[in-house]
This record gives sequence, structure tokens and C-alpha cells, in this order.
Amino acid sequence: MYQTFTFLHSTFRWLVLISIIYSIILSLRGYFSEKLFTKSDNLLRHSTATISHIQLILGITLYSQSPIVSYFWKNFDEAKQSTDLLFFGLIHIFLMLMSIVLITMGSAITKRKSNDKDKFKTMLIWYSLALLIIFIAIPWPFSPFANRPYFR
Repeated sequence: MYQTFTFLHSTFRWLVLISIIYSIILSLRGYFSEKLFTKSDNLLRHSTATISHIQLILGITLYSQSPIVSYFWKNFDEAKQSTDLLFFGLIHIFLMLMSIVLITMGSAITKRKSNDKDKFKTMLIWYSLALLIIFIAIPWPFSPFANRPYFR
């Protein structure tokens, strides 16, 4: 079960990244060309938030079953000295929760804006902040905190 969730969480991150990056690109275009915020833009806003929430559920499930996290919490004083254990025990989940909160708030605030330009601007700002945090929190193969392969 743990391996299945590891695979799903690792693979699904690409869908999250693609949807956020695509949302940011369309927000940039919409904001600077003063386009109308169409139903397809709204669908993208909503889909990006939904995809992120699915990833959150996968991540929390993985977190609750992870032997790394279990070891971290059982041996906190010793484990906090290890960058890898500290990353997966605290840093990764905290930053990812923060990014999901930003995506959720950005989506909700965007939905309530009345001006099309403000909708694009709001989505651009909130989703860009979330993407920045996500890039820091992903255990890339080149990450100094903890590294994992692109696909597991």
C-alpha cells in the first residue's frame, strides 16, 4: 500500500505542476492582453485547485503511512539532526500545506473578483507564490535538503 501511494504521489506531482504552470501562463496572457476571464479560464482555476487537493489527500495518506515519518516522530531528538528525516518529517508537509492554502485562497478570491483583469492578476499572484513554495518543497534529485528520483 505504501509503495502504491508513493508512486501515485510522485507521479501526480507532475499533473499539479503542469496545471499550476499552465494557469500562471494563461493568467499572464489574460492580464497583459486584457482578455475576458472566460468559462474555460474559470474551469482551469477550479481544476488546478482540485488537482492540488487530490495531491494533498495522497500526500497526507502517504505521510500517515511513511516509515520515515514514523521514525522521525518516534526519535525526534535524534532524527531532527538528519536533513533527510527533518525534510520529510516537517519541512515538506509544512511547505506543501502552505502552498495548498495559497492555491485554495487564490482560487476562492479569484472567483469572487468582478473585474476580469483583477481575476487574472489574483490568480497569477497566488498561484505563483504557491508554485515557488512547491519548487522549494519538492525533493528533486538535485535538492540539497532531500533528493528523490523524478519518478518512483
